[in-house]
Amino acid sequence: YTLAGIILLLLLHPDPLLVAKAVANQAAQGSQSSSDLEATRDGRKGIILGALIMIITQIVMVAIMTMTPVHMKHHGHGLGEVGLVIGFHIGAMYLPSLVTGILVDKIGRIAMAMASAVTLLLAGVVAALAPTDSMVLLIVALSLLGIGWNFGLISGTALIVDSTTISNQAKVQGSVDVLIALAGASGGALSGMIVANSSYSILSYAGGILALALLPIMLWMRSKRA
Repeated sequence: YTLAGIILLLLLHPDPLLVAKAVANQAAQGSQSSSDLEATRDGRKGIILGALIMIITQIVMVAIMTMTPVHMKHHGHGLGEVGLVIGFHIGAMYLPSLVTGILVDKIGRIAMAMASAVTLLLAGVVAALAPTDSMVLLIVALSLLGIGWNFGLISGTALIVDSTTISNQAKVQGSVDVLIALAGASGGALSGMIVANSSYSILSYAGGILALALLPIMLWMRSKRA
């Protein structure tokens, strides 16, 4: 982290925030247009929707990911096998980012958020149905879980960026990041309680269903914006 900070401090010039502020100031007309109030309302909806997408995808991802090693150890898998499954999962969380960004721009934020919900549902179903001795299906399930999280994080972030201004963007994103961290912590804690009182399969199904609940929310928000 220290080395990353030093690299950014020395090499990230000009500062993107300063550039963005300069561009915004150039574009400003000095007076609010008649559509500013409506834009503010749309902005709030976009912030709420973006935050919901990221919070729900974080809960689902952390809950299933946290209990997968426990589930595997209970059924005789070694640490190397656990590491392999989680390694595929972590790779699937971050490696698709460049492609995901392009898709979010090309086909839209809402469409990619819907893809996130469907992918997380598939991850939950595969994880729930996978035989305990099937490494292949566990890898598929956790890879889908990572990809679904990636879709949700990037599409939700893009919605928030679209719905904020230079003056409040950092504050809003920081607040949402705090909520995401709390959601992840809650998902990890609750997942253990669910598995202890039911099963890993029930947790996986519950995660998939929770992710799928995003679809009606997004459709409703899209209709309101239209």
